[in-house]
Amino acid sequence: MSRPFLEVADLIRAARTTFYERSRKWFTWWHLKILTAIVCCRSSTLGGHLDECSHCGHQAISFNSCRNRHCPKCQANARDRWLEARRRELLPVRYVHVVFTLPGQLAPLALQNKSEIYGLLFRASAETLLTVARDQKHLGAEIGFFSVLHTWNQKLLHHPHVHCVVPAGGLSPDHTRWIAARPGFFLPVRVLSRVFGGKFVAGLRELHAAGKLNFHGNLATLAAPAAFTAMVRGLFGSDWVVYAKPPFGGAEQALRYLGCYTHRVAISNHRLVALENGEVVFRWRDSAHKNKQRLMRLELNEFLRRFFLHVLPKGFVRIRHFGFFAHRRRSALLPLCFALLGQTEVPQATDFANPAAKFSAVWLCPLCGGPMTILERFTAREMRLRAPPCGQRKV
Repeated sequence: MSRPFLEVADLIRAARTTFYERSRKWFTWWHLKILTAIVCCRSSTLGGHLDECSHCGHQAISFNSCRNRHCPKCQANARDRWLEARRRELLPVRYVHVVFTLPGQLAPLALQNKSEIYGLLFRASAETLLTVARDQKHLGAEIGFFSVLHTWNQKLLHHPHVHCVVPAGGLSPDHTRWIAARPGFFLPVRVLSRVFGGKFVAGLRELHAAGKLNFHGNLATLAAPAAFTAMVRGLFGSDWVVYAKPPFGGAEQALRYLGCYTHRVAISNHRLVALENGEVVFRWRDSAHKNKQRLMRLELNEFLRRFFLHVLPKGFVRIRHFGFFAHRRRSALLPLCFALLGQTEVPQATDFANPAAKFSAVWLCPLCGGPMTILERFTAREMRLRAPPCGQRKV
């Protein structure tokens, strides 16, 4: 894919200090660290390396990436490696995409308590799927799935939700057979919605009782037990949105599907259109009108404010595995699943220790398309020493 004309790093540089001055009340050292990483990504500030094509011998110098998970430029390689590692875990069955969305009135509370609320969103959604699937009135099976947290919508507004990709079936309670879901159906959405709301509200009460929630600004009154109880009571009338697509494709299609949701940031550089008169123009998909592509304009500082709304707490895991995909259970249960499905051998993932591995190349040769391999690495100081003198042009 060609390099985009405009990048988030360009917008940060254009805002200069005005964005920081206007954001002092909520802008932390963690935000500043991410901002600095995005600006320095693939620049001489981070050093670089000399690459050579293993086919034609073409050489080129490349700058290092920041590898920050919030950087729009650093996700492709991480995504490819994660997907290749997951390839050996995907079962030869149809898959289902289920989305659990947090009610809008809880979004302000989530912004002030990201670790607690996002963690509860993961737990409540996972327990909902596991509980309903285990019920003999529905599937009556033990399932496994991947969950990915997104906190944005197409307009960059705060919209926390979890994407779950689930095999359409599971292990019987005695682990002796595979129970497949009915064609075109997985689990009843209304039941999932009710169970999800109940589990989330129960978890919210536990967090408040344990004193793990913070309340600032307009939410300060919720620190009082009576006010918090009234707010929670109102949640039972909320719309706990659970969306489930009909089962689709097999393992390879599920792999491509996962690639659309893992390792994403709030907005990619390829959605940016222009920076005009202090306003950012970007594309967004209007789901209310058959996903029609539209353009949106935002004042530069407002765009950056929305972008940094979606910074995750340090160390927070945004891709999680549950059921028989959980780390502590997969070694025992995944081979059993493959055996019950008639596949005797688990697919092997790419060996990343091998230089010839599919994703080991930093990039492809612009001349012949062959894999580029690293010959030499340079520090930031060495990169500056290798730069041509000011005013000297390459002929």
